[in-house]
Amino acid sequence: MLSDKVRIFSGSSNPAVAQKISDELGIPLGAIKLSRFKCGEIYVHYEETIRNCDVFLVQSFSHPINEHFVELLVMIDAAKRASARTVNVIIPYYGYARQERKAAPREPISAKMLADVLTTVGASRVMTIDLHAPAIQGFFNIPVDHLTALDLISDYLKAKNIVNPVVVSPDAGRASTAEKLANYLDTSFAIMIKKRPAHNESSITHVIGDVEGQTPIIIEDMIDTGSTIMNVVQGLKDRGAKDVYVCATHAVFSNAALERLDHPNIKEVIVTDTIMLPSEVSTRFKILSVAPLLAEATKIILDGGSISTLFKNRGV
Repeated sequence: MLSDKVRIFSGSSNPAVAQKISDELGIPLGAIKLSRFKCGEIYVHYEETIRNCDVFLVQSFSHPINEHFVELLVMIDAAKRASARTVNVIIPYYGYARQERKAAPREPISAKMLADVLTTVGASRVMTIDLHAPAIQGFFNIPVDHLTALDLISDYLKAKNIVNPVVVSPDAGRASTAEKLANYLDTSFAIMIKKRPAHNESSITHVIGDVEGQTPIIIEDMIDTGSTIMNVVQGLKDRGAKDVYVCATHAVFSNAALERLDHPNIKEVIVTDTIMLPSEVSTRFKILSVAPLLAEATKIILDGGSISTLFKNRGV
């Protein structure tokens, strides 16, 4: 049973997953007022006492990302000034994670900048899921609990009993994740080699592995515009593969991604609710909830247990 000194509050980015976490923990979602002045400034007011409480704030860095980021900062500051014992931020989707290194001169490392600001404003701990680059954990000087939705996705796929599956990494960066998923499904995996002429643009140059006559399962950490995924799908079809399954933790879905992915060569798009999606989407989309995972991690943090007990033996 959780202490009566635990409070969970939702930002405006994903109230649905915050409510699910609260329901899983068996405690009511905290009362908070979030509003905007006419000039656009953000106002936060906790409408219940949080003095000496362990406060958990749920906020994804989804569109509009800058608005949601600043809102979280104001929520953290208000909690610190209200004498919260700890301020733990649950960020199911950590935006700016693709800017985790300098790929060219005079570029920022924005993922590090966000980490610095969150720490400076008063966050005690960060919980997140499937960072684009796991090394981002090292950008923080506070505890980071890096969870993964791979178990959730792999259990769903295994239950489908897909015929002749092959796990496909859309680039070399996802190869490790693809290998883990392939081992769990007891199947082979392939790697696509691509080049990126610009942001949100890519073209497939080579495929390492056999995909002909097999059912590809594409695994990604996030899907943004969907153009890269569609290039991968076309590249697989050109090499004789069957219709594909597409899996990703974070459904960023910018521009016309939902329409683009509702494609006859895609059997199913499997994502999680780290980012809130429209209430009505095509039946081609399967949304798995990360709320039970986040709730269980919250219990472990409060009880002083080990987060690693949440993962299968995959070296995560």
